[in-house]
Parts: sequence; C-alpha cells; structure tokens
Amino acid sequence: MPSMARAMAFRRTLAVLALLAVAVWLGGLAALGAVAAPIVFSTVPWPASADAMSIVFRRFDSVAMACAAIVLASEAAPALARLKFSRVDHARGLVSLLAAAAAVLEGVEISPRIAALHAAGAIRGVDGPGLELARLHDRAEWCGKAELLLLSVVIVLHVVSLSTPVVERSAK
Repeated sequence: MPSMARAMAFRRTLAVLALLAVAVWLGGLAALGAVAAPIVFSTVPWPASADAMSIVFRRFDSVAMACAAIVLASEAAPALARLKFSRVDHARGLVSLLAAAAAVLEGVEISPRIAALHAAGAIRGVDGPGLELARLHDRAEWCGKAELLLLSVVIVLHVVSLSTPVVERSAK
C-alpha cells in the first residue's frame, strides 16, 4: 500500500495529465466550433468549405478520442493502485465517461457519416440526403456542446478533489 504522500503525488500527477488532455480537447472544440467552422463556412465557397471542415473535424475527432482515453485512464489508475475514491472522484469519473462517450459517438459515427454525405454531394437541408446531413450536423453540434459543458465540469471537479485531502483505502 503506498504512503499518503506517494498517493497524493500519484493523484496530482494523474490530475495534471488529465487536465492537459482536457485543455487540448476543450480548447480544440472551442476553437473549431466557435472560430474556425463559422469563418470557413461563411467565407469559403461550397463544396470546398464542407470538404475542408470535414477533414479538420475528422482529424480533431482523433485528437478528442485520444484525449478522452488519457482522461479515462487517469480516472482508472487510482483504482488499479487500490486508492480510495471519494464522491467527487466518482462524479468526475462519470462526467469524464459521458464526455468520452460523446467524443466517440461523434468521431466514430457522426463525423464519418457527415463526411460521406458531403462527398456524395449532399447539401444540408435539401432533399433526403441533405435532410440527413442537417440532422447529423445538429447531432454533432449537440455532442460538441455537451462535451464543452461536461469537460468544464471535469475541470471544476478536479479543482475540488485537489483541494480536498485523500484518505488511503485501508488494507483488507
């Protein structure tokens, strides 16, 4: 069983890794959704704008899913080290899992389908494929907004847990 000081150092190291991954993930979502996509779609003619943003979002999906894996691993590592979990730790783990699920849904299902519809010439809101594209785009926006909110909560929960002493699990 690790000493209290080693357990705290381990938790802090994991928190730093998780928070760095959250920063990349959250910052990327904000930069793409609030800055890059609106500018590209309003200044670059269709279909080049859709083609370019499909590539950008697909690449970012990989980044987001890698960050999600880091965050989830940092949440699982204390359990593997047999450290005690507080309610805040459990809440942060659950919120992290929900954010990761949204990133995986977007990266594995939604973005590839959007890219395929763009490649097939679908125009958002026009005819059957365009209506499907609009629906998928709305789902992608919902996932992105959910991830922004959930990742913000993860940050807050990390701050709370880092400011609260951790008690080692007693040996059984």
